[in-house]
Amino acid sequence: MMRDQAMFQAGVEQHSSDAPSRVTQPSFWDALPARWNSDADDTLVCCQVRNETHDVKSFFFRAGSGRAFVFEPGQFITLELEINGETVNRCYTISSPPTRPHTISITVKRVPGGTVSNWLHDHLHAGMLVRVLGPAGEFTCARHPARKFLFLSAGSGITPLMSMSRAHHELGEDSDIVFVHSARTPDDIIFARELDLIAANQAHFRTAFVCERVGARTNWTGITGFLTLPLLRLIAPDFLEREVFTCGPAPYMQAVRNLLDEGGFDRKHYHEESFSFETVSEAAAPVETATRFKVSFTRSHREIECGGAQHVLDAAKQAGVRLPASCTQGMCGTCKVKLVSGEVAMKHAGGIRQREIDQGMVLLCCSKPLTDLVIEK
Repeated sequence: MMRDQAMFQAGVEQHSSDAPSRVTQPSFWDALPARWNSDADDTLVCCQVRNETHDVKSFFFRAGSGRAFVFEPGQFITLELEINGETVNRCYTISSPPTRPHTISITVKRVPGGTVSNWLHDHLHAGMLVRVLGPAGEFTCARHPARKFLFLSAGSGITPLMSMSRAHHELGEDSDIVFVHSARTPDDIIFARELDLIAANQAHFRTAFVCERVGARTNWTGITGFLTLPLLRLIAPDFLEREVFTCGPAPYMQAVRNLLDEGGFDRKHYHEESFSFETVSEAAAPVETATRFKVSFTRSHREIECGGAQHVLDAAKQAGVRLPASCTQGMCGTCKVKLVSGEVAMKHAGGIRQREIDQGMVLLCCSKPLTDLVIEK
């Protein structure tokens, strides 16, 4: 036994003498890194761009500080980009799972005429720095544990549900999940091969793809058409017993709500992504309130009135003052401005950092005046 230990020690010493030939492991393997916090470090580096389909790309980011990403599957981040000399904010759901803490990814479909999606596809590449806010959001299966899940998605709405599926898979949880994804054609199915792999690895994970038309894939043997209640009953006969998560274009989610209601589904077990930039209203209904405050904009020299129970952004739109806005729910940060004077009651959903609030910044979409206001805009 002593002889064996001596031989082993000699081997270690011999190996250590060949130090120049040794491969140094990356620092993030040495110890569990600290948690990334966008309040303290809001810049990430793009480390990879991956083609998913002909018009969909995944963008992977890493914290320059080597910190780890901690989030719940289904949450989103907000990118702050400089495009054509203007700052543009846009929310994107995280497609990677929290079980891969050293990188975080978003998956973006190129939208015809879309300012941000086209810029990302055409300009963002490995090595570029991007300012990021988040993660945030409440659309996550982590907050709604269940015995059985039903994931329903369409188009790029697959991303939060992919993060959830990846998380279950990589945690070794053979959860009972039925994943139904709708796409234009078979070639438009995002993550098709990976979903097949997850289904092959997990006995209780089942997928079903529903394509509007065959497209160029003449050998397609899957379902063609649209998701209907009879079809859902064939795919998941026990859907009434499942926790349902839905994400996709607004018309798709409305159709899903209708068919679930028709089928007698209990909406207490239904969850959907809560915002869509395509459906943001350009004007809000007037709000009548006895208390009204004056809101002055320093750059445009405009002055409006805003009710005490009214969000400042809504009052500005009604008065014809055009201000940048996207989600209108305190998530994306697009309507962020400097409050020069006055006080507001702000109830945001993650679209602004605490240090920005400390510096006097507010989100107009979720801020109601408590006094007269002067805004730098």
